[in-house]
Amino acid sequence: MNEDWRYSEERMDLREKAYNLLLTRFGSQLDANGEPLYTMQSITECSHDWVSQGNITTSGLVKYYQAYYTT
Repeated sequence: MNEDWRYSEERMDLREKAYNLLLTRFGSQLDANGEPLYTMQSITECSHDWVSQGNITTSGLVKYYQAYYTT
């Protein structure tokens, strides 16, 4: 059994909420060529990093993503 706090049930629930929030906000945005503006990899990594840093809510997540994961 994995004892890592980052993968507890509560943390996995938060990771899912973070992922869904970012996916809803950024996942469907396309550039002029019809290509995604933001990658699924960046959304997934940001969700993981957010939870792994000890955050307990998604408050501030969008600004964090914009600051560190968008180009």
